[in-house]
Amino acid sequence: MSVMSLRLPDEMANTLASLSKATGRSKSFLAVDALREYLAREAWQIEELQKALIEADEGDFASAEEVNAVADKWTTNAR
Repeated sequence: MSVMSLRLPDEMANTLASLSKATGRSKSFLAVDALREYLAREAWQIEELQKALIEADEGDFASAEEVNAVADKWTTNAR
């Protein structure tokens, strides 16, 4: 396992310490957990963007009917 140090703003460090105390988890555990979630979300977004670019380069776009169907769905659900 690698070790890394970083500088945290005081407010963030205080929040981390409070959460650590309240949950009984170490600050390290909470920081790794938060970083794990962030990295997974960012990796997913990048992967989806790369797929979309490939589809766009291949000319694979939604038809007007498909776009309208999605818009109708959202409009109906918003009521």
